[in-house]
Amino acid sequence: MGTKVRKDNCYRITIEEIGIDEQVKGRTLEFELEDREDLFKIVESLKQASGLDASLATRVGVALRLLGPVMMGDRKHPLFVDFMPHFKTFMQHLKNTVNNNKPADTRDS
Repeated sequence: MGTKVRKDNCYRITIEEIGIDEQVKGRTLEFELEDREDLFKIVESLKQASGLDASLATRVGVALRLLGPVMMGDRKHPLFVDFMPHFKTFMQHLKNTVNNNKPADTRDS
C-alpha cells in the first residue's frame, strides 16, 4: 500500500482584481488547497526571520506553498525538470536564512 501524505491544513485562496473602474466588476479567482504545512506558520516565520518586509514575506510564503508541492509532485515534467535543482537550492538557502535569523530558542533542531 502506498504512503499517503497527510494534508491536514485546508485553505481557500481568493484573488480579487482591484484598482479598476468602479463601473466594471473586478474578476476573482478562488480555489481550495490542502497542504501538509501550516501556511500561516510559514508566513510568520518568513516575516520574522527572512529579512523581507511583511507584505513581501507573505507573498513569497504563499507562492512557495502553491508552487513547491506542484513541482515536487511532478518533478519530471518538462516545465519543471530544469528549474527543480535551482528551486531546491533556493529552498535550502531560504530555510538556512530563516533558521539562522530566528531567536536561538525557536530554531529547528
